[in-house]
Amino acid sequence: MTPSFDAARHRRGLAITGLGGLALSFDIPLIRSANGEVWSILALRSLSTFIVALVAWFVLNRVLGRRVSLIPGKAGLVAGLFYAINSFTFLLAVFNTSTANVVFVLAFTSMFAAILSWIFLKERPSNATLLTMAVMVFGVGIIVQDGLESGHLFGDAMAACSACLLAGAITIARKSGRDMALVPLTTAIFPAIAAFLLLPPSGISIAEPGYILFNGLVMIPLAFFCLATGPRYLSAPEVGMFYLLETILAPIWVWIVFSETPTTQTLLGGAILVLALIGHSFWQMRNKAMKAHKAQIQCAELG
Repeated sequence: MTPSFDAARHRRGLAITGLGGLALSFDIPLIRSANGEVWSILALRSLSTFIVALVAWFVLNRVLGRRVSLIPGKAGLVAGLFYAINSFTFLLAVFNTSTANVVFVLAFTSMFAAILSWIFLKERPSNATLLTMAVMVFGVGIIVQDGLESGHLFGDAMAACSACLLAGAITIARKSGRDMALVPLTTAIFPAIAAFLLLPPSGISIAEPGYILFNGLVMIPLAFFCLATGPRYLSAPEVGMFYLLETILAPIWVWIVFSETPTTQTLLGGAILVLALIGHSFWQMRNKAMKAHKAQIQCAELG
């Protein structure tokens, strides 16, 4: 693989995962706008996402002639289960702690992905990544302490579980090398079935279901399709870092729409997380550019 082709592949991965992170940043504001009961929202959101998976699979396979699996093998099933459980933990986090706490703790996804890649893929993180992880542990500690003091510990814990589950799914996709684009959409049927069983006796209770339908039919499929495709082009920690877009943008959307202002401790911990991730991202891009430049020089000398 030539350096120019590798760089082009990397840029494609950055564009795809960047779009996914941007789409994901609208998830919490749309959930909040719907003003509904947690299991009703999970049921409608997950079922509509599953419908999109079936439509996308039909179009790709029957119309465009591409051979794409809904769940590619055992690796796809395990990754899908991680995504499915994440749907539960994420919604429980949204309903039990502040938006800022949820997205700032979810920013830890990239660091969990780095740890899992180190353990299972033997991709040892660089010293800079390890330093960033240490700084992020400190930032998350500040946020979780704030949640403990304000009675939001359960919600913060659910957000941390979501970060672990997403990191696990990303790492499995990276290791398998299979096309996992439809996996998180297809396995949405599992939380949908469970949520319908947990509905209150009155049935689905959502004041503005249009927001959830738009979220489940458009924004979530777009986000997870892009983020699940990312590991084909980028490392697991790099894909995880695009959840940083949600970390930065979701609290801004919620602040604009709902006037929900984060606490001082949450802002401090979130600022530490964001600065650490931005610094690490710039370091990675600089390091890759230097390696590509050296490779081009070596190719020119050999030629």
